[in-house]
Amino acid sequence: MVLELEATHAQIQRILQSKAFRTSEIHRNLLSYLAEKSVSGTADGLKEYTVGLDVFAKPDSYDPRQESTVRMHVARLRQKLGEYYRTEGVDDPILVDLPKGGFKVTFEPREARLEAIPEQTIAIAPARWGRKEIALVAGMLLAVGLAVYFGTRLWQVQRTSLQTAREWTPELKQLWEPFISSKRPLIVCLSTPLPGSSEAGTATGAVLLGQFLGMLQKQDVLVTRSDQIAAPEVAMGNVVFLGPVVGNRQMQAMSADRPFVLEPEGIRNMNPGPGEPELFADKPPHDAQDTEESYALISRVPGLYGNGEVLYLSGNRISSITGEVQAFTDAMFAKTLVSKMKKPDGSLPHYYQVVLKVKSMDTMPIEVSYVLHRELQVNDQPTRK
Repeated sequence: MVLELEATHAQIQRILQSKAFRTSEIHRNLLSYLAEKSVSGTADGLKEYTVGLDVFAKPDSYDPRQESTVRMHVARLRQKLGEYYRTEGVDDPILVDLPKGGFKVTFEPREARLEAIPEQTIAIAPARWGRKEIALVAGMLLAVGLAVYFGTRLWQVQRTSLQTAREWTPELKQLWEPFISSKRPLIVCLSTPLPGSSEAGTATGAVLLGQFLGMLQKQDVLVTRSDQIAAPEVAMGNVVFLGPVVGNRQMQAMSADRPFVLEPEGIRNMNPGPGEPELFADKPPHDAQDTEESYALISRVPGLYGNGEVLYLSGNRISSITGEVQAFTDAMFAKTLVSKMKKPDGSLPHYYQVVLKVKSMDTMPIEVSYVLHRELQVNDQPTRK
C-alpha cells in the first residue's frame, strides 16, 4: 500500500510540474486538493459548495446554483488531464482521471504495451510520378492530417462536454425523423471559411454529427463544402448545414429574412419581444482562464424550391458550432428542447429557429442552454412563440 501511495503521489507531482499545468495555478490547486481527498477516501462526500470554499476561497454565502465557477474549472481540469496524457504523459505508468458526476480522482495502472515490431527495409523501384500521382498523394497526406486533428478534437470534446446520444429517444426522433427516414439523400454541408478564419468549428461538428448518423446507420450521406454544392443537389436532398452561410447563394437565400440572423457580432433578433435584446452578442474571453460566451442558431427551413428539409447549425465561434451539434444530438438536451418548443397539441413546429447559449473554455463547450425560439410558418412568415 505504501508503494502504491508513493507511486500515486509521484504521478500527481509529475502532472503538476508538466507544461500543461505549469501556467495554471488554479488547476494545480484543484487537482492537488481533489487528489488528496481521493487518496484519503473522503472525495465521495465532497460537495460543490465545499470545493468552492476550500479551493476558490468563496464566502460562506456562495451559492453553486447561482455561480458555476467550480463546475467550469472542474470541466477544464478534465480537459487538461486529457491534454497531458496525449502529450507529455503518453508513457506514464499511472492514468489519473476525474470521471463525471463527482469529485473523486481515479488512479489506474496503464496497460503494458506490446513490443513494437522491428521495421523492415523494403526496396522500391524508382518510379516516375506525373502531376496526377503527385496530387493524389498530396490529397491522401492532407486527409491523414485532417483525420488525426479532427480525431483529437473529437476525443477532447467527448471527454469534456455533452455526450452524443446512445439511444434513439422519442425526442431525438421528433427532431431528426424527417432527415433520417426520408428516402432523399442527406447532405452534410460544411461552411466555406472566410480568409483568415478557422475550419475547426465546422470540422469538429461534422465529426460529431457523423458519429451520430453512424449510430443511426444512415447510409446515403454525402459530405461536401458550401462552395462545391450545386443547386440540383440541394433540391434533391435534405441538407444539414454547419457554420456561417457563406460561399453559396442558394444556401444564403434560404437562410435570409428570418426572425434571427447570424451576424459577425452574434445573433440579430429582427423583431424583439418584451424583454428580449436586439442582439445576442458573443463575448470572447479576456484571457485564457476566462470562460467564453457565444450564441448558436439552429434553423429548420424548407429546402430549395420547397423540396426537402434544410437544417442550419450556425454560429461564429468554434465552441458555438460544436456546442449546438452536441446539444442537437444529445438525448437529455433533446428532451429539454422538445419541451420548450412543443405546441399546445403536443406537436413540434415543422419549421423553426432556436437560439442557444454556449459557455466554453479553450473553445470546448462546458454548458449549453436554451434561450428562445420562433416558429416559422410554411409560407416563411414567422410567428412569435
